[in-house]
Amino acid sequence: MAHDTQAVDVVCIGNAIVDVLSHADDAFLEEHGMVKGTMRLIDAESAHALYAAMGPAVESSGGSAANTAAGIASFGGRAAFIGKVANDLLGEVFTHDIRATGVLFDPRELPDDGATGRCFVLVTPDAQRTMNTFLGVSSYLSPRDVDEELVAAAQVVYCEGYLWDEPVAKQALRKGMDVARDAGKKVAFTLSDPFCVDRHRDEFLELAEHRVDILFANEPEICALYATEAWEEAARRVSEHCEIACLTRSEKGSVIVSAAGDHIEIPAFPVDEVIDTTGAGDLYAAGFLYGYTAGRGLEAAGRLGALAASEVISHLGARPERRLAELAEVIE
Repeated sequence: MAHDTQAVDVVCIGNAIVDVLSHADDAFLEEHGMVKGTMRLIDAESAHALYAAMGPAVESSGGSAANTAAGIASFGGRAAFIGKVANDLLGEVFTHDIRATGVLFDPRELPDDGATGRCFVLVTPDAQRTMNTFLGVSSYLSPRDVDEELVAAAQVVYCEGYLWDEPVAKQALRKGMDVARDAGKKVAFTLSDPFCVDRHRDEFLELAEHRVDILFANEPEICALYATEAWEEAARRVSEHCEIACLTRSEKGSVIVSAAGDHIEIPAFPVDEVIDTTGAGDLYAAGFLYGYTAGRGLEAAGRLGALAASEVISHLGARPERRLAELAEVIE
């Protein structure tokens, strides 16, 4: 496949999802059996029923790793995305939206059967987001969808933990990691969700210790990985496994630890009002990876991550509304 592969800083591999965002109260979550602040997988029938029960909604292209790719592009970085959409209307929406952000997205095949994935995001008055994901064809991502030339040419391949639930998608992620490592490049991985960590703890520990250079996790996820309620214990242990770990703690900011002994605390940027926390971790990863691949130090990269996270939580939706490159000028 002909790409200007030399122009890519980060290749992100993940679920190609269209977000359907709506406001809801706690009673609605309880009525539909949701656990606030988490993500659950639903089938096509449940997707149709939930959509019918929801209030007015806004649709926008999403997916964790795709959000990160869009964030990198908003900083002026060079990002590509590998994911799977169907030959349907939402597939067109996703493809148009991510390309419009400046991200390279060139799917190798568009299946006519099946549907593009979608995530119903319910935002409660406390700005927590509760996600219900119908993966559709996004979970059928396979090793043949992974462009080896593209991955090998990037500085970093960034992989989404959510994909680990599907055996064929897991093979695609492993292929991406292997291609990057064989090319002497870095492998980054996000734990995605504490329930996801619970399902795959042993494999995720193996990844952290042997295959991942840069790990992204929030406080519940990293504590789940090491089966401890003690944040400090989890942070200490991951620093012994990964070259770099970026650990986000909501309003407490973030901590970057490294095998070299770094323990860098990054304060959260102030936000006038938190509207929707959807995408906060995805955009933190975008800022960090942009800074890292641009040769910034860990602290500077972490500040860019915090900046991107603060922008995305100030409005509804998981993609930046303001160009992050312009916001970054004020902190540099």
